[in-house]
Amino acid sequence: MVMAIDLSRISVRPFKASEDADDVLLWLGDARVTQYTRLETCGSRSEALTFLKDECVYPLRRSICLDDRSIGIVWVFPHSGDERYKADLGYALGVNYWGNGIATKALKIVLSQVFHDFPHLRRLQAYTYLDNKASQRVLEKVGFHREGIIRDLYFKGKSDDFYIFRFLSTDEIPSLIA
Repeated sequence: MVMAIDLSRISVRPFKASEDADDVLLWLGDARVTQYTRLETCGSRSEALTFLKDECVYPLRRSICLDDRSIGIVWVFPHSGDERYKADLGYALGVNYWGNGIATKALKIVLSQVFHDFPHLRRLQAYTYLDNKASQRVLEKVGFHREGIIRDLYFKGKSDDFYIFRFLSTDEIPSLIA
């Protein structure tokens, strides 16, 4: 039986390389967590430290925390040039925390900040595999709109089809309370 988690214990914060390495290894070391993301599965504490030092330098790559312990990641990757008005969003969460509303809460936190942190941003977009129903539900719960299917997109060494979701700066930011 899955125990309900008090979502007030969930936060999103910058990673702390030396403090978070062991926690990050727990979830980033699980191929089930990385299978639908651009993240590579991590095999050691050293790889986790390298990930934290080298990969968590995006303008917004944050730790999803339960009681300030890292249990996942959320990122916003802004585009540049003529596409600087948009950014890609992604996230991953440790398997032990799936189905508890944690990803939904973390994305609500990020949405409440992202358009303030990036005032030029007008469009946030996310991609999901067609069979990743759980991620699609999370995105819809926080107000993303499914726009369609992108065919034959190259991802992790092969092409596949993906749904694309979007959230516009003019869309209603979801309440952190609900």
